[in-house]
Amino acid sequence: MFNVVLVAPEIPGNTGSIGRTCVATGCRLILIRPYGFNLDEKSVRRAGLDYWKYVDLVEYDSFSAFLNAEKPKQEQLFFYSKYSSQNYYDAGYTKNCYLIFGSETKGLEKSLFEKYEKRFFTVPMFTEKIRSLNLANVVTAVVYEGIRKI
Repeated sequence: MFNVVLVAPEIPGNTGSIGRTCVATGCRLILIRPYGFNLDEKSVRRAGLDYWKYVDLVEYDSFSAFLNAEKPKQEQLFFYSKYSSQNYYDAGYTKNCYLIFGSETKGLEKSLFEKYEKRFFTVPMFTEKIRSLNLANVVTAVVYEGIRKI
């Protein structure tokens, strides 16, 4: 369906949960190093339960290695950040597009925002009481919105 891309994920439970969502929705999971954990950690497996073995997983050492190997067209790239003003409801999702998320504490690099500003979207928050949403929840919301749109 889609390619879910996690850039430098830090929390193993989130990655495990996202992997489980990918299995449930037929998405491929792309992980870009560095990770804040080891993929063999029990917490990744626990969050992914016994479904982790079914995750269609690809790993890259850097974002540039990802771009070089995958060769996505710019219109296939959808980046997510709380700093974007474009709502994820308005994104023009297509099959096999790339849904790109940054690490839990740092988000995506500023250079990506500068290069792909029009490809950035946000999942809105309607209160100032929290700084961010949980990454696994955001990925799930975005994937299912993309499926609904297609």
